Amino acid sequence: MLKIHFSGEDILRTRVAPAADPVWELVLSLHVLRGRTRDPLTANWRRSVARDLRQDSASEQLRLLFALNPPRGYFPDFLTPYASVGGFEAGLDAVRSTPTELLHRDLSVLASENQLPSSAAALARGEVSALHHLAESMEQYRSLAISPYWGRIQAAVAADRTRRARALLDGGVEGLLTSLRPAMRWESGVLEVHSYPHSRELHLDGRGLLLVPSFFCAATPVALLDPALPPVLVYPVDRLGALVSADASAASGAARESLAALLGRTRAAVLQASDEGCTTGEVARQLNISPAAASQHATVLRNAGLLVSHRERNSVLHTLTPLGRAMLDA
Repeated sequence: MLKIHFSGEDILRTRVAPAADPVWELVLSLHVLRGRTRDPLTANWRRSVARDLRQDSASEQLRLLFALNPPRGYFPDFLTPYASVGGFEAGLDAVRSTPTELLHRDLSVLASENQLPSSAAALARGEVSALHHLAESMEQYRSLAISPYWGRIQAAVAADRTRRARALLDGGVEGLLTSLRPAMRWESGVLEVHSYPHSRELHLDGRGLLLVPSFFCAATPVALLDPALPPVLVYPVDRLGALVSADASAASGAARESLAALLGRTRAAVLQASDEGCTTGEVARQLNISPAAASQHATVLRNAGLLVSHRERNSVLHTLTPLGRAMLDA
């Protein structure tokens, strides 16, 4: 179990990342791609990415990147720098400028449990060419495995951020931390992360905590090993269905029937009301319809892929998917 200790100052400085973190998603997707878990929501993605890697003969070029990210256990802290909260390029720049002492330390920890290719030695010495090769490998892998699916990844993270925002408005930061159950439990100034692979105590010491919602995070949240680094906790979000690329055909016969059922002013109004996140009860009050009717309309919209719904205690929060937002904007 991981226990994260908060002071009053830490609570004030705790926040949620502003969007999906592209570097964290890249790194964690490598674990999903090569892991044993057969999640049906990522099965098509795994097959497609594996096929593209074989066809593009990219596996050899990505050998070091794969070696740095074993399917299980430790992976280097320097691969997911705090700067990536500012976007992929900012994160990649931070990787390129990683201090040699951090490279050597992280790779020594990794090498104690994993066999690394010879190119890892140059990386551990901080050779500029090795760092640039690693960054190029990350860019290459991203173009194959992340970029075509980025819209769905962003949608899942945005939906989770809406949930956390509601929890924060209703209960402050303590409400936000409480909303992370059941994987985590907030009690008496300590956030306990269940099923963590090692017993650890992390004291924030007034730095606060950055919560990073992640599509590719597995069931167990992830924290950096080095307690001196800015505190980050990456946690899994609801994946909102199977992962498909932006150019994949999403219109099955059932989906087309659901879209046809959307015609009408009331459902358009429900879609509008869900723009910033809205519960079933709030939809009913705004549109002056019964809760049962609001729930029925939301179900049709959800079945058509325009809404995603999350239950929070006695209410259900509805938020837009990218398709729903596109239809609303149109």
